[in-house]
Amino acid sequence: MASKSNEILHEFSPLMQVYKDGRVERLVGKDVVAASVDQETGVESKDVQISQELDISARLYLPKKAKHGTKLPLLVYFHGGGFFVESAFSPFYHTYLNAVVAEADVVAVSVNYRLAPEHPLPTAYEDSWIALQWVASHSNGEGPETWLRGYADFDRVFLGGDSAGGNIAHNMALKIGLEKLKGVNVEGIFLNCPYFWGKEPVGSEATRLEKKGHLEASSFLCRSYVEATWHFVYPNTTGLDDPLLNPVMEPNLSRLGCRRVLVCVAEKDILKDRGWFYKEALEKSEWAGDVEVVEVAGEDHVFNLFFPKGENALSLLKKLASFINGNGV
Repeated sequence: MASKSNEILHEFSPLMQVYKDGRVERLVGKDVVAASVDQETGVESKDVQISQELDISARLYLPKKAKHGTKLPLLVYFHGGGFFVESAFSPFYHTYLNAVVAEADVVAVSVNYRLAPEHPLPTAYEDSWIALQWVASHSNGEGPETWLRGYADFDRVFLGGDSAGGNIAHNMALKIGLEKLKGVNVEGIFLNCPYFWGKEPVGSEATRLEKKGHLEASSFLCRSYVEATWHFVYPNTTGLDDPLLNPVMEPNLSRLGCRRVLVCVAEKDILKDRGWFYKEALEKSEWAGDVEVVEVAGEDHVFNLFFPKGENALSLLKKLASFINGNGV
């Protein structure tokens, strides 16, 4: 039996290493927690299989205040992790969704899509669309899940995500604008430190310094890392100006299928300027909705997941709840 090679083919520390013999070693995002009734918030969760054949699943969340006969906004959430680590069942996302559901009083579906490199893009987008179609199948009072049939208001649907998940949320909203999703009205999308990029630097990207492959800020993200991971997760991409990565290059941007957009960016995050650039592009297009960018000083990429009890994270949580409940943007 041949011995395993320890030679690294792709180095994406601190997230992943891929070896020349084909082995994939995920360094983070492997831990999972069970669905439960959260002791702090009273939020209840359960896991569902969306497609047994494709191995697409989700975790559903129901707030403590849910009552029969009262419909609540529905949040469909896509986790981050560069398209190649993390899951809907990780401690980070379970903790976060419990907090969001309790604060905003919403029903939530946290989608668990398949990951690269075993399932390169566009798989994550395809899985996410299948998940949205599954969600929509409950809008007429049918569908397998009682929580969605009984508590979700399909006229008040929101899509959200962080990092790669923010990228997915945007692209799903665009697909809904182009193709529609029967029975569902997407009111808004929330993009937290969205993973957008492009061939030409914007804002401060051109002047940010890299030091031994790392930014001077605390984040491990740097230009070469961002670009290398995109080509890794999507080998057949058209490049860094692929509209899936660079929404400014999307000719149908004005058809984004929602009327409100909330973008959060962090001061120290290399992706920060892309969030602002996205806002400018939406405003310059013929899209008729409203977009707001919230920049959080002193913070880095998806800070609210790593420090959920921090002052800025709690402030952002309240901002999201206000956005969902119609008090913002």
